[in-house]
Amino acid sequence: QLQLVESGGGLVQPGGSLRLSCAASRFTLDYYAIGWFRQAPGKEREGLSCISRSGGNYVYVDSVKGRFTISRDNANNTVYLQMNNLKPEDTAVYYCAADWVPSETVCTIRRGAYDYWGQGTQVTVSL
Repeated sequence: QLQLVESGGGLVQPGGSLRLSCAASRFTLDYYAIGWFRQAPGKEREGLSCISRSGGNYVYVDSVKGRFTISRDNANNTVYLQMNNLKPEDTAVYYCAADWVPSETVCTIRRGAYDYWGQGTQVTVSL
């Protein structure tokens, strides 16, 4: 079974940056679109961004457009989420997830499409 492990979370001041990593083991990520999600206390898990198998197509939710960048390194079986200009409202547990898809060019930030999830990494944005 595909296993995903997130890392890179932590405490950062408003305006700061973090880069999250999502590393896969046991199987290659080549056949999976990857999504990043977050869940703040008392809120539902929301989709932030996704990247297609090829890495050439991606989606961002409006709240992170222009601040977050998703990328993937298939050779190293890792997907990244670069987060810049972080705001206190970005505080949440961040999860990556994998969606097996036959197409190389599509992805979705719909939570129900994803089959495999990591354990999450905490991001806290505060003074």
